[in-house]
Amino acid sequence: MPREIERKFLVADDSWREGADAGRRLRQAYLAETERAAIRVRIEDGARAVLTIKSAEPGLSRAEFEYSIPVADAEALTELRQGSTLDKTRHRTLHCGCVWEIDVYAGENEGLTVAEIELGSESESIDLPAWLGQEVTDSPRYYAAKLAQHPFRDWTDAERARG
Repeated sequence: MPREIERKFLVADDSWREGADAGRRLRQAYLAETERAAIRVRIEDGARAVLTIKSAEPGLSRAEFEYSIPVADAEALTELRQGSTLDKTRHRTLHCGCVWEIDVYAGENEGLTVAEIELGSESESIDLPAWLGQEVTDSPRYYAAKLAQHPFRDWTDAERARG
């Protein structure tokens, strides 16, 4: 079974941009979310689309299944979404030989920037870049499925301060 093992962090400053790529635009929508799994559709740069099913396990590791689908199908599925559509630009940058993905949100989640790193194992040791802020791996409100239901723009000052 395919597993995704990742850690998520808020981004403290823009110094990550120095070595980052130009990014690609992602638009994604959640079709269903239960306490056991989330199903999403994602369109990348308007040219590629995937349907993803992720388990909703707590912690660093989750089951993840991805399937390429026609962009026209993804557009139609987006209309069946729960909550809002997420718009973000995903950039990649290297730090100490590791690829970091930085999501700069737009639309209803504008102002939120999250960095992720995929790991080979839950015990893998990594060097953290200076531009990282608080780790939010175990904070479900930063999961994209939750941002579709309760966008960053609707968060209270207290919610934002908690990280």
